[in-house]
Amino acid sequence: MASTDTTYWTTEISPDTYVKGLGLKELWQKKYLVWLFIKRDITVQFKQTIFGMGWYFISPLFSMFMYIVVFGRIAGIPTDDIPQPVFYLSGICLWEYFSECLTAVSNTFQTNAGLYGKVYFPRLVSPVSVVISKLFRFSLQLCTFVIVYLLFVFKGVHLQPNWYLLLFPVLLFLIQCLALGLGLIVSSLTTKYRDFANFFPVFVSLWMYATPIVYPLSYVTSPTLHKLMLFNPMTAVIETFKYGAYGAGQFSWQALAYSAACTLVLLFIGIALFNRKQKFFIDTI
Repeated sequence: MASTDTTYWTTEISPDTYVKGLGLKELWQKKYLVWLFIKRDITVQFKQTIFGMGWYFISPLFSMFMYIVVFGRIAGIPTDDIPQPVFYLSGICLWEYFSECLTAVSNTFQTNAGLYGKVYFPRLVSPVSVVISKLFRFSLQLCTFVIVYLLFVFKGVHLQPNWYLLLFPVLLFLIQCLALGLGLIVSSLTTKYRDFANFFPVFVSLWMYATPIVYPLSYVTSPTLHKLMLFNPMTAVIETFKYGAYGAGQFSWQALAYSAACTLVLLFIGIALFNRKQKFFIDTI
């Protein structure tokens, strides 16, 4: 006799799409998972290392010395009369945090493929936790910048920090949102078009040279190139931090507002596209 048992589903779990919402409410409800991912990411970074956190201090100093030799000594690029170590470190700290977050978020689907295929949880937990966990490394590198900065102050170098330095939390938030938004876009596209995985690291490297990291914005004398650089949302962020830290550079509320608007648009698009693509991720990866 055929069985007449009928299975009824009481709950159906499915990711939100851009139509239903951005999934931020569910992300907030599972915020304890974000903390667990943060602890995991920080712990993994120190496994099987001899110097441990020491690498976080060595890395920016090594980059600083290379920039001094290549761009300061050989190329002779000016630094707005700011000591070269201070000038380069201010850009290195912010850019390395941005590029590391951007690269890590863009690899979200590939890095967590095994986990995503076994258990359901809000997928935004992974990229958000990456951006927050990278703050630990950034804080140590920022300490390196502060120490070098104070050494030059004690030596009598005239640096002029000002009230615009209070915008630093806003600048950091813009960096996080920009890295998260653009990283989510690239991560979503990579699931279908693998060429992005090969091209994107090159793009990030080239992007650094389109940002006033190793040269001041004032060094770009061409009006056309100057305007093009202002279309880069990272330009206003870097220049605002430099202007607040030592009173040199170019600050513009209009440029900063453009950077904020561009960042929020990319963040919205990134989250919406990520939520849409995550439904088909396991089938395409």
